[in-house]
Amino acid sequence: MLSVAQQFAHTLREVGVRFVFGVPSGNMIDYVEAIRKEDGIDFILVGHEATAAIMADVCGRLTGIPGVCFATFGPGATNLSTGVGEAFLDRSPLLAFTDEMPGHLLNRTVQMNIDHQQLFFPITKLTTRLNTGNVEEVILNAAGKATSDIPGPVHIGVPAGIGTQAINPEKSELEYLRIEKKKWSPLVPEQIRKIEKLIVNSEKPLLAVGLTAVREGVRDLILQVAEKFNVPVVLTPMAKGMFPEDHPLYAGILFHALSNLVAETYCEADLVIGTGYDPVEFNYEDWIPRVPLVHIGSKEADVETGRILEVMDIVGSVKTALEELLKLDPVPSKWDVQKLQERKTEMFRKLTPGKESFGPLAVIHELRKALPDEGILTVDVGAHLHLAGQQWRTPAPQKLLMTNGWSGMGFALPAALAVKLCHPELPVVALMGDGGFYMAVGELATAKRLNLRIVFVVIYDQSLSLINIKQSKKGYDPHYGTDLNNLPEEPTNHYFGVPVIRATNLVSYQKALEEAFSLDGPVVIEAVANPSEYKDLVLKPNK
Repeated sequence: MLSVAQQFAHTLREVGVRFVFGVPSGNMIDYVEAIRKEDGIDFILVGHEATAAIMADVCGRLTGIPGVCFATFGPGATNLSTGVGEAFLDRSPLLAFTDEMPGHLLNRTVQMNIDHQQLFFPITKLTTRLNTGNVEEVILNAAGKATSDIPGPVHIGVPAGIGTQAINPEKSELEYLRIEKKKWSPLVPEQIRKIEKLIVNSEKPLLAVGLTAVREGVRDLILQVAEKFNVPVVLTPMAKGMFPEDHPLYAGILFHALSNLVAETYCEADLVIGTGYDPVEFNYEDWIPRVPLVHIGSKEADVETGRILEVMDIVGSVKTALEELLKLDPVPSKWDVQKLQERKTEMFRKLTPGKESFGPLAVIHELRKALPDEGILTVDVGAHLHLAGQQWRTPAPQKLLMTNGWSGMGFALPAALAVKLCHPELPVVALMGDGGFYMAVGELATAKRLNLRIVFVVIYDQSLSLINIKQSKKGYDPHYGTDLNNLPEEPTNHYFGVPVIRATNLVSYQKALEEAFSLDGPVVIEAVANPSEYKDLVLKPNK
């Protein structure tokens, strides 16, 4: 006989879950104890439930196995929902467990009681509930649902009081992908002929690569297609690393810094081929010129009626579609590759800091030199993200992690914790502004307790810089409601025992990086940088 809690822990471990993140409640301690006794799976205490879900999100992204988090009734569940929403719009497989009232109290007025099923309904692929007879079945089906088609979170309510109840062990096969996966068919001849006709009639086709392509692992195929047809490639921010920045056909990142220079390329296109493009990052109609669109993805293109000249949807495997494209005869394009190179060179020149300057560009530039190529950078939301998204050389997918579907501040710090737990052998850095840092600073206690060797770089400019720039563009007071003014003249010497190194110029920052990477535990670098260069680089027009 097993208890409900033991079946819970055992099933998660058999699925492949390595960590469960959360803040335990009185009801959940049965499950925490079961995890303690189950080999190969650990419970990780965090300081806030939103952090638990963010860390589970990132584990799901990196491993393809659903990340797992849990929280208690009411405020625990609402806190958790912030990270669950992130997994929903950033397309990460996740299982979110919350306490729920037992059946006879569900519809009663009870302390901390709200309808968790309704709370999580709009931000999950499925919300359901355990009972003593369905523990394994619910978890296995939830894991399948979370990883099928477009990945995302599933919420599972856990009725209070059932954790210690004995149940007969369920002996079904641990085949957790029980949700029937779509088996994509090859392109039909009619589709192939239409694509071929569009390409033949096009003089300047362009590839736009997105998040779905990252999941399907088609980096090499994208490179082959681009080279065969001599077409430039633009990436969405979360597809960073899917095409090498030093390649002559690389045209840049959509929506981020100097997007006006990227727009000079794609506005010349007479055909856009969206390759695994997910509009959750940036809607097609907000940037493409009035030209035909071939959209290759797991669902039809989400476009506003009448805004795109012509849309051809190829719903299915991006890999299959790219392989079919490679079978077509090459059609010479009229792109001027030399001009593309000159445009890209100019863009990166503008993203290179001056020799003596110490602003956000220098912070990112020096950090890129310090972090080995195998390392992973997590970046928070803010003006600095727009710079990093364009400036940061990214040698492979998932080497620069951000939230660009949900776009919630406070992401980088807990994301870095999750990366280090999943890949303890890799160097890990979190880059954030002071606003995002203040939202998540409490989790430095978690980093210290787990002794995670992470470098946390905080760009201190004492302002919510991205909002500040938007205020200025509208002629508003650029300081009202956005100035932080929390940085003392003297540096903080530690947060929760995590040492702090303060840098106020380029030389002291270079020394801080050298020292930080030599330490055996977590460390914070306060980079007190001049934010003035943001205004000339970010929030540029996309058309």
